[in-house]
Amino acid sequence: MSVPEPADLGRVHLIGVGGAGVSVVARLLAARGLDVQGSDAVGSPALTALRADGIRVWVGHDAGHVVAPDGVALVDTVVVSSAVRDSNPELAAAREAGVRVLHRSEALAALMHGRRTVAVAGAHGKTTTSAMVATVLTAAGTDASYAIGGTVRVRDGAGERHLPGGHAGSSDVLVAEADESDGSFLNYTPTVAVVTNVEADHLDHYGSVEAFEQAFVDFAGRLGADGWLVACADDDGSARLAARHRADGGRVVTYGTSPDADVVVGDVVVGAGTVRAVVAGGPLGAAGRAIELDVPGAHNVLNATAAVVAAVLLDVPADLAVAGAGTFVGTGRRFEPRGEVGGVRVFDSYDHHPTEVEALLRAARPVAGDGRLVVLFQPHLYSRTRAFADRFAAALALADEAVVTGVYRAREDVDPRVTARTITDLAGPTVSGGRVRAVEDRLEAARATAELALAGDVVITVGAGDVTELGPVILAALADRFGVARPDGGPAATTMG
Repeated sequence: MSVPEPADLGRVHLIGVGGAGVSVVARLLAARGLDVQGSDAVGSPALTALRADGIRVWVGHDAGHVVAPDGVALVDTVVVSSAVRDSNPELAAAREAGVRVLHRSEALAALMHGRRTVAVAGAHGKTTTSAMVATVLTAAGTDASYAIGGTVRVRDGAGERHLPGGHAGSSDVLVAEADESDGSFLNYTPTVAVVTNVEADHLDHYGSVEAFEQAFVDFAGRLGADGWLVACADDDGSARLAARHRADGGRVVTYGTSPDADVVVGDVVVGAGTVRAVVAGGPLGAAGRAIELDVPGAHNVLNATAAVVAAVLLDVPADLAVAGAGTFVGTGRRFEPRGEVGGVRVFDSYDHHPTEVEALLRAARPVAGDGRLVVLFQPHLYSRTRAFADRFAAALALADEAVVTGVYRAREDVDPRVTARTITDLAGPTVSGGRVRAVEDRLEAARATAELALAGDVVITVGAGDVTELGPVILAALADRFGVARPDGGPAATTMG
């Protein structure tokens, strides 16, 4: 099916509108003047924000939201994500009434009509790199639209605030996080395609590593003759993709610490919550330019380099692009501070692949300083947990103490054979001789994590599921344990003798 122009979508109903990706599309469609509405199974801050923007939303799915009792369609287009099942009453009613049904990625592709688009793909780093591209462009004076699967953190005086992942800018540039998990990124025709890495994931969808890698080849093939592939030379899969695309006549810029990269990242210095590097070569020119970031982790200087290169390919001067990267604060749920009690700092992070968990813990180590790293990890998807259990166990060993809780099922049916112990049974001692232990119930796991923490430690809740809700539980448990007021203002439940 060809992707329609935005104006041809008519009245749009989005199912699962509270989801990170779908809410962004809703906001951008509304900004284009369309009549937009949506529904979700439960209330959420995302729904509240959409209502504040004038978008009509319901809690609960009902066929009556899309089709009248007499069978007449009330909307012209229904937008769904891959998480919406065929049994959803709104989706079933829309199909019965002959209403156009678009995947979220197709609706986003419609918004790309007439735009120069930067699409950021990769098994890891998509959200952060997309936000970096948007930040660099904005700092350089280009009011780009963006569609990012997470909030964007910006400085606000002495603190910070969160901006929605969707912004309708005034320029002809759109930055999009390109989700490879279900192959939907193949709906896009970008001007610049950024690939941070091609490391096997989502094998529940693709079935094999070969099929996963072929999807990225196809993604690069969506570039027009004037398009650019920006690929990380430090990742084997991404480097192979770059070489193949270049051999096929495509235009490529590689970046990385590899001396073979077009843009070489050198002199990397990692501090406590900062990282600095010098970049040179390719479209940035031979003169070295220093990138300085107020976010932790050597991997983030690679992401920032990709963002700078993408901006330069869209005609942003290199000096402005590099300076813009330094204004980046972060995105929601990427090593995001949640609070501090009794000298224990609690963070939350979305990482859910073993490579991401390893990068997170290496980045967090300097932040902890003389303290320890204590991790509460929630596996995401039974299939991923089963496929990478040994690698998760090895990554968690980089902590000083680690607790693994039950698997977040997401879009899959329950598999009782895959539990927290699927990982912990493969784990040896942690980096300091501690344990990787299983606590299946997530609330018990949060309390167990709080019991492990000591003053000076860094605690991180890690995973793509509802583990993000457990930071406040840990902070409250720490307050009770240390006999201080709870962060939510309530009294301590216990005092220390």
